[in-house]
Amino acid sequence: MTRSSFLKWLALAAILVTGGIHLFEARDAFGDATYKGILFVANGLGAIVAAVGILRERRWGWWLGLAIAGGAMFGYILSRTVGLPGLPAEPDAWLEPTGVASLIAEGIFVIAFLSTARSPSIDRQ
Repeated sequence: MTRSSFLKWLALAAILVTGGIHLFEARDAFGDATYKGILFVANGLGAIVAAVGILRERRWGWWLGLAIAGGAMFGYILSRTVGLPGLPAEPDAWLEPTGVASLIAEGIFVIAFLSTARSPSIDRQ
């Protein structure tokens, strides 16, 4: 297995784990706020679309995956610091297990993205 092939499969697994966790947690997110639930579902569906793009070696799949992983990381940090609109003032727990698992998967995706960003084997579409 080549380095680029390994990174592609690692990124696929990471983005699908990210999306799967968000889909799994969507019901609870809807209980917090409707917009939060919609964002969780969008994350999960977007992760599937990104995975298809990455599997087909399309650059847009990688960029979509970066937006999904980066956006989720940003939302996690935001929800635990300044909070999110319409939600209780007390922040979510930093070490909530599925949140930490998602952060790890998102971080792995970002590292894989950065490692392949200049790869000539992935088209520029």
